[in-house]
Amino acid sequence: MKKKNPAVLLTGASSGIGAEIVKAFTANGINVVGISRKIGKLNSLRKSLPQNSSDFFPFKCDVGNLTELKSVIKEIKKSHDITALINNAGITAFKPAVKHSEKEIENIISVNLLGAIHLSKMILPGMLKNNKGIVINILSVAAKDIFANSSVYSASKAGLLAFMNVLRKEVKDTNIKIINILPGATATPIWPEKALKNFGEQMMTSKDVGKFIYQIYNLDSTVVPEEIIIRPVHGDL
Repeated sequence: MKKKNPAVLLTGASSGIGAEIVKAFTANGINVVGISRKIGKLNSLRKSLPQNSSDFFPFKCDVGNLTELKSVIKEIKKSHDITALINNAGITAFKPAVKHSEKEIENIISVNLLGAIHLSKMILPGMLKNNKGIVINILSVAAKDIFANSSVYSASKAGLLAFMNVLRKEVKDTNIKIINILPGATATPIWPEKALKNFGEQMMTSKDVGKFIYQIYNLDSTVVPEEIIIRPVHGDL
């Protein structure tokens, strides 16, 4: 039987924090399987990586589409042993709750919450079998703090935070680590161009956040950072 490559599985890998996670991990010898709806951006990212970095394996997938997600994960498992999962994919629409369309609500919940739950359920059996693994969830301070025009986004992130806290309790007798990271304002494409223009310099950079996530992943310790809030040096916008 052909030996499978150990790798980190990352969602939302094509841009923003996800792309910087790819760069940080592969630069440090970690194989990354990256999934995103934007295969063109994934391929461009792969070409931009230094030749001496570890491999990056791009797969086109909408994590909010369960049928598509099942098919892609089945394909990935044929050649890769997933040792860590980073749930990073996220979308939003900045508007009052009453102005959200039904489609917008369904899309945000499907990608941010349901996709991460389904994916975790698909990957966990392998971790349980090996009695080790890491699940890192890139959430948001909006999971706890109140921000106007972020109701559905906040609900999706708060829901995933609750799910992962329960999951941690359920796997406490194994060596699986569940780590929740709640970033404050970070300059990524999720923000409208106007907001990036006006406040971008006050935000954390995706590069800094990506490096930080690698540092957390790379901890070799009996200590597990269950929940970490990170913000710009000067606080929230």
